[in-house]
Amino acid sequence: MKKHLFVLTLILLSATYSFAQSATEQEIKKLSMDKWQWMADKDVAKLEKLFDDKAKFVHMSGSWKKDRELEIIESGSIWYKKAKVHDTAIEISGKTAVVWNRITLTAFVRGSDVTTEFTVTEVYQKQETEWKMLALTFSSVRDTHEIEH
Repeated sequence: MKKHLFVLTLILLSATYSFAQSATEQEIKKLSMDKWQWMADKDVAKLEKLFDDKAKFVHMSGSWKKDRELEIIESGSIWYKKAKVHDTAIEISGKTAVVWNRITLTAFVRGSDVTTEFTVTEVYQKQETEWKMLALTFSSVRDTHEIEH
C-alpha cells in the first residue's frame, strides 16, 4: 500500500511540475507575441515596462540599449509593422527564459517597406512577479531555416 501511495505521489508531482512548466512557457509565449504587437503599435509605454533597464538589442545595423530601442520605435525610424511568427521554441531554466521565434518581419526602414526572414532570440528574467526582457537579437536567416526543438 505504501509503495502504491509513493508511486501515485510521484506521478502527481510529475504532472504538477509538467503543468507548471507548460503554464510558464505559455505565459512567456504570450508575452513574446504581445511584444511584437506592441512594437507594431509603437506602444513604448508597454515596451518600456517590459524591457529591463540594462536590456541590449542587436539588429542588422548595430546594437544598442533600451533607451535607443524605445526612441527608434517611438520615432518610427524602424517601424516593426508585422512579425509573422512561423515557429517558437522556449527553454526555461530557473528564473530565465529563452525564446527563439522564426519570423518574417515586415518593417518600414529608411523610407521603404522591407521584408526579412529572421530567427529572433529573446532572453527574459523573472524579477519579483514580472518577466523582464534582457536581450533581443535578430539573426537574418533563409526562409528554409528551422528551429530545432
